[in-house]
Amino acid sequence: MKPSEKRMPPAIPLKFFRWYCNPQMRDHIEGDLIELYRERLAEGKFLADVRFMIDVVLLCRSGIIKRGRKRQHINTYGMYKSYFKIGWRNLAKNKGYSVINIGGLALGIAVAMMIGLWVADELTFNHYHANYPGVAQVKKELKWEGKTYTNTYLQYPLINELKTTYGADLKYVVPQMGGGETVLSTADKKLTKRGTFMGEDMIDMFSLKMRYGNRDALKDINAIIVSNSTAIALFGDIDPVGKIIKLNGTRDVTINGVYEDLPNNSTFHDLDFVGPWAAHERDNAWMLNANWENHFLAIYVQVGDGLTLEQAAAKIEPAEYNATRNLGYMKESMKYNARNSLIPMNDWHLRSNFDDQGKVEAGPVELIWFIGAIGVFVLLLACINFMNLSTARSEKRAKEVGIRKSIGSVRSELIKQFFSESYLVVILAFIIALAIDYMFLPAFNQLSGKEMTLPIGKPLFWMASLAFLFVTGLMAGSYPALYLSSFNAVSILRKTYRTGKLNSLPRKVLVVVQFTVSVILIASTGIIYNQLMFVKDRPVGYDREGLLMINKNHRFFDEKADAIRSELLSTGVVSEVAESGGDVTSVWSGNGGFSWEGKDPLFEASFATLNVGSDFGRAVGWKFVDGRGFSRDIKSDTGAFVLNEAAVKYMNIKDPVGKVVHWENNAWNSHYDYKIVGVIKDMLMDSPFEEVQPTIYFTKGYKNVLLVRITPGNTLVEALPKIEKVFNAIIPDIPFSARFADTEFAAKFKTEERIGKLAGTFACLAILISCLGLFGLAAYVAEQRTKEIGIRKVLGATVAGLWGMLSGEFIVLVTISCALAIPISWYILDESIDKYKYHTAIGWQIFALSAGGAILITIATVSLQAVKAALANPVNSLRSE
Repeated sequence: MKPSEKRMPPAIPLKFFRWYCNPQMRDHIEGDLIELYRERLAEGKFLADVRFMIDVVLLCRSGIIKRGRKRQHINTYGMYKSYFKIGWRNLAKNKGYSVINIGGLALGIAVAMMIGLWVADELTFNHYHANYPGVAQVKKELKWEGKTYTNTYLQYPLINELKTTYGADLKYVVPQMGGGETVLSTADKKLTKRGTFMGEDMIDMFSLKMRYGNRDALKDINAIIVSNSTAIALFGDIDPVGKIIKLNGTRDVTINGVYEDLPNNSTFHDLDFVGPWAAHERDNAWMLNANWENHFLAIYVQVGDGLTLEQAAAKIEPAEYNATRNLGYMKESMKYNARNSLIPMNDWHLRSNFDDQGKVEAGPVELIWFIGAIGVFVLLLACINFMNLSTARSEKRAKEVGIRKSIGSVRSELIKQFFSESYLVVILAFIIALAIDYMFLPAFNQLSGKEMTLPIGKPLFWMASLAFLFVTGLMAGSYPALYLSSFNAVSILRKTYRTGKLNSLPRKVLVVVQFTVSVILIASTGIIYNQLMFVKDRPVGYDREGLLMINKNHRFFDEKADAIRSELLSTGVVSEVAESGGDVTSVWSGNGGFSWEGKDPLFEASFATLNVGSDFGRAVGWKFVDGRGFSRDIKSDTGAFVLNEAAVKYMNIKDPVGKVVHWENNAWNSHYDYKIVGVIKDMLMDSPFEEVQPTIYFTKGYKNVLLVRITPGNTLVEALPKIEKVFNAIIPDIPFSARFADTEFAAKFKTEERIGKLAGTFACLAILISCLGLFGLAAYVAEQRTKEIGIRKVLGATVAGLWGMLSGEFIVLVTISCALAIPISWYILDESIDKYKYHTAIGWQIFALSAGGAILITIATVSLQAVKAALANPVNSLRSE
């Protein structure tokens, strides 16, 4: 330690003194304190230190303590008004730049807002139902040989098991089945409507808003409830409670209630009426004898108060095992292989598909986030345009910055000014974006299948918009504000300021980012389109062209079946008429209880099942791999099976024709041996993106769908009037209604097609926004190099050479973007498309076309400005200012 340090008082008390002491008095008092301290050192350092600390504390009094700074209350209104005024003048002065900047940003905000509305609509699916957090659909999971099979078609006895054994854990248990297209008729009206039959607690569980009637409306076995639009269609705008109507012309029912139409983003939005479950049991007595091996209905539950869905799912997991272990249905070793679980209502729309491990397939959710990401990227592209065009014009603003700094403006004030200009542009763009959304939202709704409106009357919308404007303005204006405010005033005013080559580097980076995103979007759209075309061209195993499906929703369909058949065939436009237990475009029933020679006794086999008429094969045109189809002339075919290829593979049997399959405990509580008479090529009846389910076709049971094959060579325009005439003559009480197999099949692609169209539309908009920015940058570069171009022209430069000079830089940047975009999009798309069990390969052609298209668009965009600059008169460009 130095001698001088020994003679200094303790550091901490000294610092404390310097902190509180008035600066004007500090030096004098501090000198006296130190001098006094040194004198006291003669008495000992410890004592001197203690007395110094006491002096410091005693001096901490009024008159010596420095005064706090007075807070200045400055009215900043005038300052910000000036900022906005200057910003407005700059926009008005540079009209072309302003149109590109505001227009591009408005387009980006409009797209982002539309996509935001769409994503919000998707993510709030079923939120109309107040109880949605506690409502779920019951499912069954069967684990076998490392795979998990998920089924939402459940057994009739499970209803009672859930109500009795788990009644304390489940507030409501609501079964659902049946309905479909049904004729509702009054004395003077006949309407075909879609409905279903559900448990009496469905009104409370799904929190329906009743316009008329009460919440006990479904407790009457002879009553139904109808939607508001259905009530108006039947009786006009009056209270219809107590009115009597007929279902399918056979049974009188009383309207006990009218519920508010459900929104488009509800699972049950297309329900026009709901009948009581008790009535469905009465009219389908066979259900009462159905056992645990027959899966045909849906069950919804609401968990009890204070119980989570996870806790409820854990409780009901062994429901089927516990109920059947003493009945011989399920072996002890199957206890943990077959279990019940729940699908939360919040997941029905986006997370209700399961892979072969029982895990939620991310496909639908990924599509939502994919479109949401497009919205973010489109807005980002618009913000990049703003940044690029603002910084590109930096030299024009440099002198302004220099003058402001020379007269006293500090950097923070300049940053505020440029942010004010940024927010002015964003506010103007937002106003224009609202107008764009207002005009084009109906078209967007049609494209996306939604019924969205701008929620301008909701405070939440404006709060979200303000937050959106703040973030967008901050994102778009941050780089220009920080960049422009950093200019050196002296260098600018001495005209020694140079932007340098590195100063354009951020702009080049942003252009690369912009076109990288655009190329990824183009490639993604191409892959989605390819996948759709690949699946659409997938062999379906039958001929769906010219095949009509008609619901047998009246007893006369059976009573007059022979007359209907003969009259249809006599029209000359119908080649075949057949019956089926369900549509050929969907799997509606699944069953277990099958056994065959060589089957593992622990394997609980489950098949999709369809009962068909003898003429079914000829009507649909199925194709045989082995054996034959059903025949009216062979009586033993009532005990015959036709399998698809997937079923043969699933059963692991060779030469199946002639083999016997035992079906025990089926829907009719029967125990029969069935002989396999044929094997057909897989008929694609369910999702075209998934594998075909193992399916068994048989002839027993009631068939509720009539299939009509139009004779080849006859168009629908020619055939339909003749077919309708037959039905109107034989069954005049029922409005003729037919569905087309090819239309029903095409509907399976509805979601993917909409996603593809949305992605394609927004990819085009992204390219448009990118090109707007590129056009503005090209105009700026051409303007900056006006004199250079003039000199080059005087020295003999050609238009082509000048075009290459001005365009080359941008083409290089876009080429770099393509080089980055191709591997990124390959990685993203390859992972996404692998989630489909049936998918196309990703070919290089898509990426080549995307990259080539981006480069051609760049050349076309830049050429407009490059050629214009190259053709300009050099005399004008070289004329002295």
